Amino acid sequence: MKAKMTVNKAFTVSKIDPRIYGSFVEHMGRCIYTGIYEPGHPATDNEGFRNDVKELVKDLKIPFIRYPGGNFVSGYNWEDGIGPKEDRPKRLDLAWRTVESNQVGIHEFINWCKEVGAEANMAINLGTRGIDAARNIVEYCNHPGGTYWSDLRRKNGAEEPFKIKTWCLGNEMDGPWQIGMKTAEEYGRLAAEAAKVMKLVDSNIELVACGSSSQFMNTFAEWEATILEHTYPHVEYISLHSYYGNQKNDLPSYLAKSMDMDDFIKSVTAICDYIKAKQRSKKTLYLAFDEWNVWYHSNEKDSKNEPWQYAPPILEDIYNFEDALLVGCLLITLLKNCDRVKIACMAQLVNVIGPIMTEAGGEAWRQTIYWPLMQAAHFGHGTVLLSTVDVPTYDIEGRNGVPYIESIAIHNEEKEEIVILAVNRSADENMELSLDLQGFELGDVIECKEMHGHDIKLANTKENGQPVAPVDGKLPTISGNSLSATLAPLSWNMIRVTVRA
Repeated sequence: MKAKMTVNKAFTVSKIDPRIYGSFVEHMGRCIYTGIYEPGHPATDNEGFRNDVKELVKDLKIPFIRYPGGNFVSGYNWEDGIGPKEDRPKRLDLAWRTVESNQVGIHEFINWCKEVGAEANMAINLGTRGIDAARNIVEYCNHPGGTYWSDLRRKNGAEEPFKIKTWCLGNEMDGPWQIGMKTAEEYGRLAAEAAKVMKLVDSNIELVACGSSSQFMNTFAEWEATILEHTYPHVEYISLHSYYGNQKNDLPSYLAKSMDMDDFIKSVTAICDYIKAKQRSKKTLYLAFDEWNVWYHSNEKDSKNEPWQYAPPILEDIYNFEDALLVGCLLITLLKNCDRVKIACMAQLVNVIGPIMTEAGGEAWRQTIYWPLMQAAHFGHGTVLLSTVDVPTYDIEGRNGVPYIESIAIHNEEKEEIVILAVNRSADENMELSLDLQGFELGDVIECKEMHGHDIKLANTKENGQPVAPVDGKLPTISGNSLSATLAPLSWNMIRVTVRA
């Protein structure tokens, strides 16, 4: 098959916000305990954090990490995680029906973020708590000193404020599973008032309002419109959450699910712009897709978990090659919408539907989905170019015209290079891709990396040496401002080419 992609230097989507390559750490399962934090492990630092996991996180170049939930945050008292560890209470976590030790709290998380080079994104509890706790946590974290909460932070070892910039106003408040679930009117009013007091404490922060828990909620669209009626003047972002799975073992349909993500993004964008027009606002609201990933492998196992364990295995999906291909498609979709999607968080980071897996007391390793995220986070910076792609398509149940390739071109002005990310969805044919890069003078191919040729069900495990990883591919050919590349069947591809000024 053949495909032609055309871009022009003068026509762009937007500059990429690096936070689009964010992730998520929740007090859930083994994400924190025996994930990032495991005192007594041979690889731990003086604070109990695993150095082997830190290295894998640093290799990802994750710039932005959401914390501490997730469903967990809707029943969380943030004060439980400050002060001497020996004095911190153990609590029943009702979200996941486990026991929470509170050995990791705000201070530990902020220090860990600094070590891995990430910005912290803090979520507040609007389930069981409200505006008083909201203003107090901002004062504790961000106020320099001289007040009760800021001086308590200093007493607890942090003389300088944490300066947390981005805050989530609760989590999935429309979900029947959520502690303190609310109607759109209830949540909209509460979120607006919480936003007001938080910004009175620190006017420099930015806020994320909770959108629908998924596009398949019965209240989707109406929820967004209603809560934005209240919060639009006070927030900078609205959240989107979506998870994808191959429950029907239908690969063509599975790899097309990135188009569902694109539909979701465009629908929420339209709602935001409707409220903008209705309120005669000059402000454009942006999107925070702060939970996205593949999640379905662990569902049956999780249904058998006994309650009130400490750090039990929950949502430990073991990802295979086809999952890596879909994650590549999802990343490309987020980048195609980078004019509105400024924040995105792969949920989660370690063990719990994460790109990194650990063994308690043992090794840490990269899952298959680690690699597309890592390559995009390393090299997907600069400006997304508006592209037109002439490519064969296929039809699936409920959708016609799925393109056989998902692709994007990024102009990294600082490094003077073009980065092409592409997935070939075809199971049996090469894709001969030609790129017409108008307005650019191409130099040399820097590198061509690909993942292909694996059984689609092959996973990276502790035992098998993690075979699913990028390898050098056949270098594309360049003629003038055109580039020609061969994309293997069922492949993730990254191509980098220098451009001359």
